[in-house]
Amino acid sequence: MPKRYSSREIERTLVALGFSFISQSGSHGKFRSQDGRSVIVPMNKREIPVGTFKSIMKQASISQEDMDGLQK
Repeated sequence: MPKRYSSREIERTLVALGFSFISQSGSHGKFRSQDGRSVIVPMNKREIPVGTFKSIMKQASISQEDMDGLQK
């Protein structure tokens, strides 16, 4: 079973990859990169479900290895 990440860990990784926080609507934060990619992240969750995590990685165009490498 893959490691489950918190919203805070995902947020830190996105910022490290050049995404910036744009806005928040309810419990979802919006991040945007310099090249226009947008990512929606559920905020204030201790564990992001696996399917949601995969969707975030797809939106951000990053791999699991990128995420693991930036967490260490």
